[in-house]
Amino acid sequence: MENQPATPAANEQTGPMLSIQSVYLKDCSYEAPKGPRIDGNWNPQISLDINTSANVVAPELNEVVLTVTVGAKQGEATAFLVEVKQAGLFAMKNLSQEDTRRAIGTVCPNLLFPYARVAVSQLVTQGGFPNFVLPPVDFDALFARGMQQAAAQAAQGPTN
Repeated sequence: MENQPATPAANEQTGPMLSIQSVYLKDCSYEAPKGPRIDGNWNPQISLDINTSANVVAPELNEVVLTVTVGAKQGEATAFLVEVKQAGLFAMKNLSQEDTRRAIGTVCPNLLFPYARVAVSQLVTQGGFPNFVLPPVDFDALFARGMQQAAAQAAQGPTN
């Protein structure tokens, strides 16, 4: 068998394709109004908010941003507040609108979350607080719940 150059058609993928191009920290903030000075035992109330957004950067290239906001309160006082915007560039080709929505809502955040988890942990630890690791997040369940809520709102129709 002799080596033949691949034809252009052989190099083109006609099926659905999702690939990660890059992962980067887009923005982060850390606030600890009183620093790590904690009165009493360290037993904070933790609040966690997670959002995903997407922007089209170029045809078939989307930037997906996973925003993770973590707050810790000791009693009434805020111990720390961390916000991390972990982003990635994703090539998406030959995906249906539904598959694109699912990729942005589940696949991409699942890939970005470990990076965001590390960034949050490092910021909290560098702030002088005990080690903090975000719990696992089920993005498939969050996406399904969001779709159910959207369907329920659509079924209710416009409200006046």
